[in-house]
Amino acid sequence: MPMIKVKRVHGPPEAEDGWRVLVDRIWPRGLSRDNAAVDEWFKEIAPSNALRKWFGHDPQRWAGFREKYLKELQTTERKGMVQGILERTRSGNVTLLYAARDAAHNNAVVLMELVETLMGVGE
Repeated sequence: MPMIKVKRVHGPPEAEDGWRVLVDRIWPRGLSRDNAAVDEWFKEIAPSNALRKWFGHDPQRWAGFREKYLKELQTTERKGMVQGILERTRSGNVTLLYAARDAAHNNAVVLMELVETLMGVGE
């Protein structure tokens, strides 16, 4: 069964990554597009600038960020992108790439949880 996972974009690509999609609004510092091994960049699926700045990668704001970002993902444009990611999981592995240093508190984690829910993982 295909799987979805999250991974820091600065790490090396692996064969089991499958389709690698960057889900950050801003291109990662210090990473050239040639060395990124990114198949697609969905910057529009990332949190709004206002939400990103409010969160500031503060773990104490994680619950609020998660709730607000899930609400943002319900907009028409982002819903279509979520569906696109879900479709890709039907044909192979998907890796959501992020640049944040915190592996547990970033938008890719929220997005992965949403897609897993839509996939019916854990039911």
